[in-house]
Formats: sequence, C-alpha cells, structure tokens
Amino acid sequence: MRYQEALHKWDEALQLTPEDATLYEMKSQVLMSLHEMFPAVQAAEMAVQRDPRSWEAWQTLGRAQLGLGEITLAIRSFQVALHIYPLNSELWNEDLSWARKLQQQKKATKTETGTQGDETKTLEEPIPDYDFESDEILAVCAAIAEKEKSTLTSKSVVIVSASGTIETVTEQEERATVPDGAVFIKAR
Repeated sequence: MRYQEALHKWDEALQLTPEDATLYEMKSQVLMSLHEMFPAVQAAEMAVQRDPRSWEAWQTLGRAQLGLGEITLAIRSFQVALHIYPLNSELWNEDLSWARKLQQQKKATKTETGTQGDETKTLEEPIPDYDFESDEILAVCAAIAEKEKSTLTSKSVVIVSASGTIETVTEQEERATVPDGAVFIKAR
C-alpha cells in the first residue's frame, strides 16, 4: 500500500529534520488515511508544537481529533486555525461547520437518550474554558499580532457566532456585538 511507503518516507525525513513541523503535519494526514487516528493526533500535536503559527497544522489536528470523536477539541483547533487565517473558506465552510453539526447531533442524541417522561435532562458537553495564558496560545497570538503588523491593509474583523452567523465589522464602528450572543471560547 502506498500510504505505508509514504509513512516510512515521512519517518525517514523526520530522522533528518526532527524540528520540521510540515513533516509532522503531512505524516498526520497519512496516518488519518490509514485510519490510525491516535498516532495522527500525536503527529499533528507535534506539528503544532513546532510551528504554532501554522494554520494547516491546526486544521490537521482538528481533523484528527474529529477522527477520535473529540468534537470539542476539534472545534477549538479549527478556531485557532481561523484566528491565524480567518479568510480560509474551507475552514469556515467545511471543517468548523462539520464539527458544529456533529456537536449538535451529539447534543441532540444525548438529550434524546436523557429523556425520562416529561422531564428532559440536558447532557450537553460544554466547551471547556480556554487557558489564554498558556504558552501555546501566547505563541499563536504573538504570531498573529506580528502578521497583522506586517500585512495590515484592512481594518475589518470577521465575527462568527456559535450558530454560524457571520458579521464583518470595520474599525470605525463604535461597538461590535456578537450576532446571537453565543460564544465559542470562554475566557476565565
């Protein structure tokens, strides 16, 4: 099988250049093709550790996390990727949209299985608090700030609510509001 050959080549390349984030990211994609999700997540995490500014690494990590059924973690990874590269329509329309649909289906399934008579138990898994002071996030934010400084051409921001409503806000506006009041990431 060609995927096994590719995996062997990625391992050889990683022996020569163990700090290359792109190699880990591509290895993760091959592992996902082989349906080896746990090693795929591990490889994608290595890619993110080596280059926290790589939106591709975050996207691959999110996809691998979805393969393990870790929907909340995948949404978080896709969000970080979108913070790095907010204009990527594939991240918006495919990855994040699909993860949100899976999360809603999971929530609906848990609500249905938690129903007893007239009483409905809500077994929704909340998106966990995000540690905005972690080294990983500080590195991503620093990279984004540096990128913004060097390529600042537009003063607009895109806001996407939990329901998928998209709003573009320009800097001249006094106060931007979240379209439906829902929040993806909760700060402490």
